[in-house]
Amino acid sequence: MRAVKRRKNPPLRRSDITVTEERAVRKAVKAAALGNAMEWFDFGIYSYLAVTIGKVFFPSGNDTAQVLSSLATFAVAFLVRPLGGLYFGPLGDRIGRKKVLSVTMIMMASSTLAIGLIPGYATIGFGAPALLILFRMLQGFSTGGEYGGASTFIAEYSPDKRRGFFGSFLEFGTLIGYTAAAGMVTVLTVALSDSAMQSWGWRVPFLAAAPVGLIGLYLRLKLDETPAFRKLEDNGATAAEERNTRPFWQVFRTQWPVMVLCIALVAAYNITDYMLLSYMPTYLSDTLGYSGTSALVSIIVVMLVLMAAITFVGRLSDRIGRKPLLMSASAGFLVLAVPSFLLIKQGSPAAVFAGLLLLGLCLLPYVSVMSASLPALFPTDVRYGSLSIAFNISVSLFGGTTPLAIEGLVSGTGDDLMPAYYTMAAALVGIIATVAMKETARKPLEGSPPAVATKEEAIELVAAQRS
Repeated sequence: MRAVKRRKNPPLRRSDITVTEERAVRKAVKAAALGNAMEWFDFGIYSYLAVTIGKVFFPSGNDTAQVLSSLATFAVAFLVRPLGGLYFGPLGDRIGRKKVLSVTMIMMASSTLAIGLIPGYATIGFGAPALLILFRMLQGFSTGGEYGGASTFIAEYSPDKRRGFFGSFLEFGTLIGYTAAAGMVTVLTVALSDSAMQSWGWRVPFLAAAPVGLIGLYLRLKLDETPAFRKLEDNGATAAEERNTRPFWQVFRTQWPVMVLCIALVAAYNITDYMLLSYMPTYLSDTLGYSGTSALVSIIVVMLVLMAAITFVGRLSDRIGRKPLLMSASAGFLVLAVPSFLLIKQGSPAAVFAGLLLLGLCLLPYVSVMSASLPALFPTDVRYGSLSIAFNISVSLFGGTTPLAIEGLVSGTGDDLMPAYYTMAAALVGIIATVAMKETARKPLEGSPPAVATKEEAIELVAAQRS
């Protein structure tokens, strides 16, 4: 019987390898991270001002009802995020990452500015919450294309051996946005009386979004398209026409197992992230009666610790892999969630900070490596769309609803440890998803040629293949 010869892959040529200059990578990282900072600044100021916004936009009476209404409006933006992902993601695979990311930046800044200009319930009645919901939905729609595009942009610019390091700057931008939001709200809370804060002070952070958005838009417009997408365009008119006319259901048919894995990873990450960085100020002040200013200061310090360590952990993931770090985050939350919340419930500043810091250290591996891990799950020609849709479905179902779900559980059961139990459930999902995923550190993105930092590395890579 005649043996069948296995067809070998064509030899790698020097021209096949993408060489990305350090300067170009850093420009791309800066533009993408600033947009992400803008996104989370917008969402951060809303979550940190949830109590005040509840009083401004909803009928007076029951304080708990006002907080729940405010958190429900916070969650509304996440319900439309999958629609934004479904629209902007495939569009980014067809016309390019840069163009779509410029549009999402304009929409984010405009909708956040508009929220700062809405009259309150006392002035226009139910028109106030209606307009608030409308602009929150516009925020959610635009951010549906933001994270998937920004993480794709950085991943496709980064050398394979440093994707974890450069990807960590995207979440560094997230923490900058959260920290800036918490810092601004803290300063306003200390400087203004309660009546002034409720009258006009809450508007200041929302109005500040406009100039930040213009800076981010300028930086994004100055960038070139990613090397990986340019390689796709070089494949010719036939390949481009196929991408432009292919319905997304065909992509879903082949990518759904990986999209389910992505949804699980994002659920574990976002539940723990929103629990700590978005819901915790409300939990500390509204549930435990802790000083609102002290709660924000404690969280700001924890975020500064994370910012100081995040790029080091991202670099570490390039050496030891993404999976060990993701597993350490999930295991940490599973084991330490209850002890952390028991510390927080002690009420003293030292105990509260210790509990928050423990949760923050568990979150650190997630924020450090997730933005490098998720884009590597998908092929280049469907990466933006597949990641945006999967990411935003997960964020919509599990992330943005976290503050509302935990507040409802606490109110319904009277159990102050509900946030810990909710976090532990998310950690179990994270452990299962991490076991199922492939290791992608130091490997080329699927559907793209190897990417290196220097011409010398490219020459060595070709020589190594021939030896």
